[in-house]
Formats: sequence, C-alpha cells, structure tokens
Amino acid sequence: MELKGEQILALPREQVWDALNDPAVLKQCVPGCDTFEPEGDNAYKVVMTASVGPVKARFNGALTLSDIEPPVSYKLAFTGSGGAAGFGKGSAQVALAEVDAGTSLTYSVQAQVGGKLAQVGARLIDGVAKKMADEFFTRFSKVVAAPAEAEAHASATEGTASDAAGDAAAKPSRWWSRS
Repeated sequence: MELKGEQILALPREQVWDALNDPAVLKQCVPGCDTFEPEGDNAYKVVMTASVGPVKARFNGALTLSDIEPPVSYKLAFTGSGGAAGFGKGSAQVALAEVDAGTSLTYSVQAQVGGKLAQVGARLIDGVAKKMADEFFTRFSKVVAAPAEAEAHASATEGTASDAAGDAAAKPSRWWSRS
C-alpha cells in the first residue's frame, strides 16, 4: 500500500517540526495510541489499538527516525505486531516547506500488512489507512495550533482586562453622586 498527502498548517515551520518530534504531541494525534515513548536516540516504542474491518488488535511496535534534516525532513521506519491479527511494517518520508499560508507538510507512506489483516482485502486496508492519516492530521493541526491560539487569547484577554481597569480608573463611579 502507498499513501501520499499534503497538509497546509497556518504555523511556522519550526513549530511544526518541534511538534513532529514531540512524543507527547504524537501520542495525542495517532488514532488509538496508548503509548508513544522514547526508546533510545530517534527511536520510539509505540502501542496502539487499530481496527481493520472485523479485525481489531492491539499492536506493539517500534518507530525509528533517520535521514533527519531539521526543520526540513525525516524518514521513519515502523514495525508492529498485533499477535494473531497480524503485523504491519513500512516507511514514510515527511517533508516541511515554508509557504505563504504557513507550512506545507507532505508525506509518502509505504506499508505492508500480513496475517489476518492481509486477508480483509487491500481496498479495506487502504480506506482505513487513509482515514487514520486524515484523523492524525486533523488532530495534529488542532494540537499544534492550540498553544498559539491560547497565547493569542491570553494576550487579548489581558489587554481587555487592563483596558477595562484603565477605563474604570478614568471614570469616577456615579453611585455616590445621586441624591
């Protein structure tokens, strides 16, 4: 199976790069992910639950980064075993480029599955893989944008609060002037 895609994120490339290298962010974004922990240099232990048609399994796997060119690109290799459900393995190339709207994130994934997973059919597997990729990037966009939005909101709220305090100090209260 091969899957390619592009996402435009309204964020600086360095911020997107940092998020793509943050296990806590990735854990939140990978559908069904229970564990995403560092396990050595550029290596991670991943545990996730996935369903492909009638086959649902908990996968224990490893993800390794290579060909790292901050903040431009990296390659990752992954393997996972779901016990009797089968296995998955593959690689992906991820690249970031600055564009007018922020950052373009492109990816190309090649994957193989075996065991019961392979028996459910390539079309079903491709559909699930596309759905998982879409869900990952939807979550990723929200998680990465959240700190910037929170900071902007805090600045706006702080400005409004200080403006209101300034206005209150500038305008005398009228409750005492009524007879």
